[in-house]
Amino acid sequence: MSKGKTNEFLQHSDSGVQGQYKSWFLDYASYVILERAVPAIEDGLKPVQRRILHAMKEMDDGRFNKVANIIGQSMQYHPHGDASIGEALVNMGQKDLLIETQGNWGDVRTGDDAAAPRYIEARLSKFALEVAFNSKTTEWQLSYDGRKNEPVTLPMKFPLLLAQGAEGIAVGLSTKILPHNFCELIEASIKYLKGKKFEIYPDFQTGGMIDVAGYNEGKRGGKVRVRAVIEEVDKKTLVIKNVPYGVTTSGLIDSIIKANDQGKIKIKKVTDNTAADVEVQVDLAPGISPDITIDALYAFTDCEISISPNACVIVDQKPRFMSVHELLSIAADNTKDLLRKELEIKLSELQDKWHYTSLEKIFFEEKIYKELEKKHDTWEKVLEAIEKAFTPFRKQLKRDVTREDVIKLTEKPVRRIYKLDIDELNAQIKGLEAEIKQVKHDLEHLVEFAVAYFENLLKKFGKGRERKTEIRPFEAIQAKHVAIANTKLYVNYADGFIGTSLKKDELAFECSDLDDIIAFTRRGLMKIVRVGEKVYIGKDIIHVAIFQKSDERTTYNMIYVDGATGTSYAKRFNVTGITRDKEYDLTRGHDKSKVHYFTANPNGEAEVVSVALSPNCPARNKHFDFYFEELEIKGRSAMGNQLSKYPIKGVKFKEAGKSTLSAIKLWFDDKFGRLNTEQKGIYLGNFDGSEKLVVLYEDGNYELTDLEMTQRFDAEKILLIEKFNPDKVITAVYLDNEKMQYNVKRFRIETTTLQSKFLFIKEGTGNRLEVVTTDPKPVLLLHTGKGTQSKTQKLKLHEFVEPMGWKAIGNKLADYTKSTEMEWEPKEKDEGPQVSLFE
Repeated sequence: MSKGKTNEFLQHSDSGVQGQYKSWFLDYASYVILERAVPAIEDGLKPVQRRILHAMKEMDDGRFNKVANIIGQSMQYHPHGDASIGEALVNMGQKDLLIETQGNWGDVRTGDDAAAPRYIEARLSKFALEVAFNSKTTEWQLSYDGRKNEPVTLPMKFPLLLAQGAEGIAVGLSTKILPHNFCELIEASIKYLKGKKFEIYPDFQTGGMIDVAGYNEGKRGGKVRVRAVIEEVDKKTLVIKNVPYGVTTSGLIDSIIKANDQGKIKIKKVTDNTAADVEVQVDLAPGISPDITIDALYAFTDCEISISPNACVIVDQKPRFMSVHELLSIAADNTKDLLRKELEIKLSELQDKWHYTSLEKIFFEEKIYKELEKKHDTWEKVLEAIEKAFTPFRKQLKRDVTREDVIKLTEKPVRRIYKLDIDELNAQIKGLEAEIKQVKHDLEHLVEFAVAYFENLLKKFGKGRERKTEIRPFEAIQAKHVAIANTKLYVNYADGFIGTSLKKDELAFECSDLDDIIAFTRRGLMKIVRVGEKVYIGKDIIHVAIFQKSDERTTYNMIYVDGATGTSYAKRFNVTGITRDKEYDLTRGHDKSKVHYFTANPNGEAEVVSVALSPNCPARNKHFDFYFEELEIKGRSAMGNQLSKYPIKGVKFKEAGKSTLSAIKLWFDDKFGRLNTEQKGIYLGNFDGSEKLVVLYEDGNYELTDLEMTQRFDAEKILLIEKFNPDKVITAVYLDNEKMQYNVKRFRIETTTLQSKFLFIKEGTGNRLEVVTTDPKPVLLLHTGKGTQSKTQKLKLHEFVEPMGWKAIGNKLADYTKSTEMEWEPKEKDEGPQVSLFE
């Protein structure tokens, strides 16, 4: 059969091969989605997990079982082999929630595998036994071979799916639900049941930090960023204290080595010291900034990863995409419904027990049992006589007496009835009535009962399950700002080429392969290009540099001649943003225009130049000085000011000038711990390039630092940050934990070393800085006592504490008490600006 006829046959025959493939594919896709990859919304479990837990419940006797035995028991229900069961069991055991483990179960942080199933043991946790099993509320179905009954879903009275998380790839769809904190899920369930708003965010066993700004309730399209915690031991050593979710220490180290090999970061050595806690030590190469390296580790390695959640679950035998808020709401409602069913079952059992106990009491108290002693023709007559004997007491009962009730009474061994026996039955009835009343009350107040149930779970099992992953916003790290210079850029000035492969030409500088390069030609053309092997700019290159976008301080001073008129112009301009690879003409646009003089000034410097005109021109003054400071800084397309209409022979540098730009205005972003010029956070003031910052920390250290924008500060540990003035007196009050007293000292900073911390309070465990200021006349408000016993002292510290050396211990201010609080008295507006305090 020809190819055309084959296609025609397949297209017109549903019963042919095409029809069979379509049917098989749909069957397979449905099976994978429903039976393997995606969890059910009712209990948050995939079928293999449910079967494992059911098998473990059947085996449960309080003792540990070999995992190999559990796998064998589970195979009675699961149609696949032991490998899939064992993998699912280890995965659940590592989550430390439903299963208690014994032996080597591997480590999700290092990626180490668990020991063989014959060596490790497991049993159901007390938590699992409490929330996941109740045969009376379980819906059952036949196992795959019809020999056993297995649960359709487990009666899960807890949002397990959100606690454990889930991940699976099916046919045409996938699911990725991130794990959440145990305690927070219970608290959120309580809030939901009470009709209050709630928020839940992922929490990982591996700890670390998470930015949930884009979480979007775990819906499709959302995203979270997860980071490891990196600590600076000293200027040469960093320590990574944990790994992001889904990353192992070996994978993390591999990513660091790869980034180093690619030149993105420069490190000397990386060592895995992980034992009970994760510890990956990174030794830095000489001269490399630890702050920039931390940023680079987040930018170029698995120290930061992005995770896209995708909450897909099975609802009514169909996959459905939901938010974590919907999942928790459904789980809380499901828990409430299961509790209602349990209460209804309990009520029915109590009522049955009350009915039979009441029958038993009447049977003996009213001597109905004597009917057994009378002569009746048949046993049936006896039963009828007993039934008839209960007729006068029907009003004491809540339902009719059945034949089964009578038979049950006659089967009870008849013994001599004492008054004490009747009293005991009366006490039982009274107790049952109290229980029935309580169950009815709980059914009528089901929300309160469900809230109490969750509160009890939190009390019994919440200890030790506090949040491990810190929620905090991450600053955006620009990769090219932290990339290490990993390549050399060469320039062929005459021919107009730049690139990394032009090794026979002149070396310009070292740069990162992520950098943009700005270049200018003698013709007055400008172009910005990416770093490449060989890039054409234009003949006669006069300047090449790394381009910084939005740079408003680098100022270009230029003198050029217009090719059309012969008139020369001078201009000053910035280049803040352009289109890459586009050619820009900085002159009036004539092909014969030419640049006489060009400089790039990082801080807006305006030099003095000497201009020599052509000796044949009719100008009276053929030599004169030109001051660039007289020009206003404009855009790159500005024509400039006319310098001379006569031909210029040459322009030479004469004298360096000062910056014509205002001082840099700096802010401190106390959210991310960064300096910035974008007006984020606390305003620090105007700074010139030589000025410094002083930072005082709550541990009693101070530090002088420059204005480098890539610095990282721990904002939570800073009490004061401001422009450094060596003449200012610092007033500090700190706790001397050994003597249990507060000391006060006033001092000036005498050190000049940058990026080094100096302890200015007494050394000792528990000592801490309470308040600090650079106000010349500080007034401290000292609050002591509580309630009616509270009082406030106003202390003008500058009047009785003289400035001393920065190493001095200081003077005693007051004894330590738990109720003591202190603050600086607020200044009036006309008394000057307030210092920046972080309390």
